[in-house]
Amino acid sequence: MSKAISPFTKQQLIPQEETLEIFKRKGELFIGIPKETAFQEKRVCLTPDAVFALVSNGHRVLLESGAGLGASFSDKDYSEAGAEITKDTAKVFACPMILKVEPPSLDQIKLINPQAILISALQLKTQTKKYFEVLAAKRITALAFEFIRDADGTYPAVRSLSEIAGTASVLIAAELLSGNNEGNGLMFGNISGVPPAEVVIIGAGTVGEFAARSSLGLGANVKIFDNSITKLRRIQTNLGRPLFTSTIQPKNLTKALKRCDVVIGAVRGKNRSPIIVSEAMVRNMKKRAIIIDVSIDMGGCFETSEVTTHKSPTFIKHDVIHYCVPNILARYSRTASISISNIFTPYLLKIAEEGGIENSLRFDRGLKNGLYFYHGILTSKSVGEWFDLNYSDINLLVF
Repeated sequence: MSKAISPFTKQQLIPQEETLEIFKRKGELFIGIPKETAFQEKRVCLTPDAVFALVSNGHRVLLESGAGLGASFSDKDYSEAGAEITKDTAKVFACPMILKVEPPSLDQIKLINPQAILISALQLKTQTKKYFEVLAAKRITALAFEFIRDADGTYPAVRSLSEIAGTASVLIAAELLSGNNEGNGLMFGNISGVPPAEVVIIGAGTVGEFAARSSLGLGANVKIFDNSITKLRRIQTNLGRPLFTSTIQPKNLTKALKRCDVVIGAVRGKNRSPIIVSEAMVRNMKKRAIIIDVSIDMGGCFETSEVTTHKSPTFIKHDVIHYCVPNILARYSRTASISISNIFTPYLLKIAEEGGIENSLRFDRGLKNGLYFYHGILTSKSVGEWFDLNYSDINLLVF
């Protein structure tokens, strides 16, 4: 009778030691929030509620005195939430993790300790090669919040701030239309027996969508122009109603601009916003019509646009009122701060839960997308190509 052959070796049948899963050790964060010093920047990265959530989870937050004042959050609000307050700027920048809205200046980078983690906006178009060289010398790990991606592939920070910019553009236009601001004395509303305000929106992205949503909510007639049929289809679906939509054809656009009371430009380009509306088109617009150029931070999409400030936000050219403030969100600094804080807080808690930034970058592809420096090594292809700097693939450094 043949003997049964065992599928196991003698060694494998001997009782083995049990291997237990090694759990990740929860990390403790020490976050520094400096006061923003950029021109007309009033936002802050974390609200007192967000600070309370972090402190309750065993983390430390060091806030520079007055950092939240521009967004109407007092030092008392933060200290009651558990933050430590200091007037010493250098002490805040010495924290292992720095949280900012605007990218730090070269002088501020000097105050940051080597191997620190920096989370802020990058604003690539406003940077210099020197900025990246100084960060590299400090071996800093840096994340740009505008490049962080959600699980569904969207950019939560960009979308959130675009929603505010779109709504803000309509609120500002409504203000400028009134007789108090050299406008035509029109109300941005649907009053019985009075023809509604005519609004043209150029660009069917998030800014365009929220500008359209607010305009329709106030009772205006809205026309949307964009060269992407997909975007035009999506905006109609999102707004849940049929709208006038058109590709950007000079004949149709000129006709719409002649009749409109407000035109909102929200077109982005790769390097610079394309000029969609020529000076001749502006010249043919109604007297005291309003132009809101939301894309002025990328050069503007109206040929007549010139950068203005919150102190002097408008100018008149060809009898048309132009509003071309690049940092439109500073006008609604509290709303913008809450919006940014809502994005930052879950990420910070997640980074701590996973035992630090290293592990988070391994497991979260969206967070990895926001990384542009890893221990002083440039990991962003777009930054490397823009400034002619050597860069490495992050997947070869973190795996």
